[in-house]
Amino acid sequence: MGRADALKPGCHEEGHMPVARSDLPTDTVSLARYLIGKVLVRDLPEGAASGRIVETEAYVVGDAAGHAYRGMTRRNRSLFLERGHAYVYLAYGSSYMLNVSSETPGIGAGVLLRALEPLEGIPIMRRNRGIERLRDLARGPGKLTAALQVDGRLDGLDLCREGPLWLGPSDHEPGEIGQSIRIGISRDANRLLRFYLRDSPFVSGPRSLNE
Repeated sequence: MGRADALKPGCHEEGHMPVARSDLPTDTVSLARYLIGKVLVRDLPEGAASGRIVETEAYVVGDAAGHAYRGMTRRNRSLFLERGHAYVYLAYGSSYMLNVSSETPGIGAGVLLRALEPLEGIPIMRRNRGIERLRDLARGPGKLTAALQVDGRLDGLDLCREGPLWLGPSDHEPGEIGQSIRIGISRDANRLLRFYLRDSPFVSGPRSLNE
C-alpha cells in the first residue's frame, strides 16, 4: 500500500488544507475557472480519496439551464448558500451530480464539477467504480461522484472546511484552460460556460469540445 492510499480521514499531505472562502471568486464564471486545478478531497472510513479538478461548468444567475432559474425550492436551496457549499442532486434517477454554490447568500447559482484527475486513494476509487482504467475513474460528473461516494447526504456541506468532502488548493499551476459550450443541455446551450484543462486525458466530452 502506498503512502497516499494509507492516509486516514483528516490526514493528508503536509499543507493540504481547505481553500479559504475569501479566496473563492464571488462571480460564478470566475469560480468555474478558479476551480480548475484545485483538489477535491473525500474522507472515507477506509482512507482519503482525492482528485484534481480538470473540468467544470458554470450555471450563472438567470441561466435557463440552471436549477436556480425558477427560484429557491427545497431541492435546490443549497445553491443559494454562501459560495463554497456543496449542491448534490440525483440526475435521471441514476447518477449524483456535485456542484459548488457560487455568488452571495440568497443568490442561486453554481458550478458543476465534471471531471477529476485521480490523485489519492486510487484503489478506493477503482473499487467504488468497479473498473481499473485510471483515465475513466472520474471522467464525467456521474463517474466523479461514484468514485468518491458522493450522494445526497453531502448536500449543503461546507467545502471550505475539512470534513467528509472539501476543496483543497492547487498542487501546481494548472496549465492552459480551455472554454466551450456545456454538455448535455438544451436551454441556453450556446453559452461558453464550460472550462477544462487543455491536454488533460481526464477531461470528459467529445474531442471536438476539448481542442
